[in-house]
Amino acid sequence: MEMSQKNDLADDRLLRRMLAGDEDAFTDLYRRKHPAIYRFALHMSGNAALAEDVTQEVFMALVREPGRFDPTRGSLGAFLFGIARNHLKKRWEQERRLVPIAHDSDDLDDFVASLPSGTGSGAAPASAVDDLDSLDTIGRVRRAISTLPENYREVVVLCELEEMSYEEAAAALNCPVGTVRSRLHRARTILLEKLREPRAARRVSALGK
Repeated sequence: MEMSQKNDLADDRLLRRMLAGDEDAFTDLYRRKHPAIYRFALHMSGNAALAEDVTQEVFMALVREPGRFDPTRGSLGAFLFGIARNHLKKRWEQERRLVPIAHDSDDLDDFVASLPSGTGSGAAPASAVDDLDSLDTIGRVRRAISTLPENYREVVVLCELEEMSYEEAAAALNCPVGTVRSRLHRARTILLEKLREPRAARRVSALGK
């Protein structure tokens, strides 16, 4: 059995115990799911306090209305990500401003390494591979992700950084799997283009000297 399936079964068992009044089951479920929900909110908002607030709201919603979760529509993890997404949207609507992505995410190291391979979205241009060798790549990827439109940033965080399947991401975002695939492909293309820009600018500057 795949690891994701085992995790889903464990989550389902904990949820059933929680619904039966087992407080320890909720504590265990919180410990299992809190880190991923917090990372998602942090990547999307760039604000640690906001990310923690949203994460708490997600689990309060689960306590208040556990019956909202429908296992036929996706995993519990996808359901919780969906709640987090909705709360983030509400906060953004209230604040009417964009916030940059956090600058302390170790998950970006793995994502940067994956970009040239084009996993799930076609091969990367050869010129982009050179860009990924520079020492400032991680910082540039952080900045590039922060400038992505929200719908593209969501799929990058869920599929690349949180390593969710297309199906799980689609359930969390309440959209077709094909939409997740196309958005991720476009997001990766935009990121690679942005990563090429600084080096191209430096080359032009050097030629002019």
